[in-house]
Amino acid sequence: MLASDSSLRITEVFSSLQGESLSAGEPTTFIRLTGCPLRCVYCDSAYAFSGGEIIAIDQLLQQAAQLGNVQVCVTGGEPLAQPDCLTLLQRLCETGYSVSLETSGAIDISPVDSRVRRIMDVKTPSSGESDKNLLDNYGCLTANDELKFVIADRDDFDWSIGQVERHGLIAKVACVLFSPVFPLPDPQGDAPYPAKIIKDLAEWVLESGLPLRYQLQMHKLIWGDKPGH
Repeated sequence: MLASDSSLRITEVFSSLQGESLSAGEPTTFIRLTGCPLRCVYCDSAYAFSGGEIIAIDQLLQQAAQLGNVQVCVTGGEPLAQPDCLTLLQRLCETGYSVSLETSGAIDISPVDSRVRRIMDVKTPSSGESDKNLLDNYGCLTANDELKFVIADRDDFDWSIGQVERHGLIAKVACVLFSPVFPLPDPQGDAPYPAKIIKDLAEWVLESGLPLRYQLQMHKLIWGDKPGH
C-alpha cells in the first residue's frame, strides 16, 4: 500500500504541448522535479538543479486533475534522484493518466512502474557525462520505452550509432530519437541561433539507413527556451 503522505521537491507543474518523443504535439501536464546528479554542458533545465518547493503527492495529483490533460510527463532535473518519484509515477498510473518519465538513464530504471513510458536520454560524449550512463538500463528497456540521443557533432552521432548497433537498441524500444543540440549560444552574444547541426543531423540520419526518428524540440520553436513551456 502506498503512503499517502509522500512528498517531492518540485520546480514547476504546468500544462503545455509535449515537444518531443512519440507524443509530440499532445497537450500534456508536466511535473518537473528538482535536482540532478549530472551537469551536462548543454543542459536546458539547469534552473531545476536546486530550489523548488516540497509538495505532497496528493497535492500534485490535485494539480494534475485541475490542468485536465490525459498525458502526464514526469521530468526534471533527474526525477529518479528522488526515491518517492516511483510512488508518484505509480499513483498517476492508478489514477488513469497516460504517464511518461524523462530520465537521463544514469539511475536504475527497473523499479519504474511498467505502465510508465520511459524516455531515456542517453548521454553523448559532448555532454561531458557519458561515463555516467548506466548500461544495465539497456537490458530493462521494453517496446513501451523510447531512447533519445542529443547530438552536438559528428563524433556524437558516430558514438550514438555505435551504441544503437552494439546493443541492438532499435529492436528493444518503440523508437530511437536523435535530437540536435538546440538552441546553441550565439558566439557573438547571448541569443540562441539555429546551428548548422540541425541540418547536418538530418542528413546523417538519412544517410545511416537506420529506422531512427529525427526530432526538434517543438516547444522551443513555439515559445523559446524558457521555463513553463
